[in-house]
Amino acid sequence: MPIFEYKCRECGTKYEVLHKTSENQNDIICPKCSSSNNKKLLSTFSASMGDSGYSGNSCATGNCDVPSSGGCASGLCGLN
Repeated sequence: MPIFEYKCRECGTKYEVLHKTSENQNDIICPKCSSSNNKKLLSTFSASMGDSGYSGNSCATGNCDVPSSGGCASGLCGLN
């Protein structure tokens, strides 16, 4: 089951809930104030590719060893 992020519209608390995508959003309760008035947040995900043997420079520095057509997780390597 995926983890979804929510923000309570009553108290502003951000929290994560593990549930099915078909679950009704009104059934989600804030752990701090018990309100069901929440907003589902758009969140990113992370994936581990294990030890791929890649020894190039970090994409975070803009010095990726990938073609300018893409390949960097942020997609910005080709813009430097």
